[in-house]
Amino acid sequence: VEVMTIPFRKLKDEWMKDPAFRAEYERLKPEFALALALIKARTKAGMTQADVAKKMRTTQSVIARIESGRNPPNLKTLERYANAVGRRIELKLVAA
Repeated sequence: VEVMTIPFRKLKDEWMKDPAFRAEYERLKPEFALALALIKARTKAGMTQADVAKKMRTTQSVIARIESGRNPPNLKTLERYANAVGRRIELKLVAA
């Protein structure tokens, strides 16, 4: 069985031609940027999700949900996460 693969970038470029897809992508962009920042901070700290969970006194599945980008954490949770990975929160508002 031959399997054909399509690079994600090519699929995304094609999907972005759809105005509805583009609008939803733009709407979710900040949530996924936050998720990526959390994952980068954790990996830079050399920690696993389980390590962060232990420091936060929670479970690995909670950390996975926080990092998924689907349910943005509240500020208190972000502060706990940042502390667990040796970081601090810097919050700023920018022009729309």
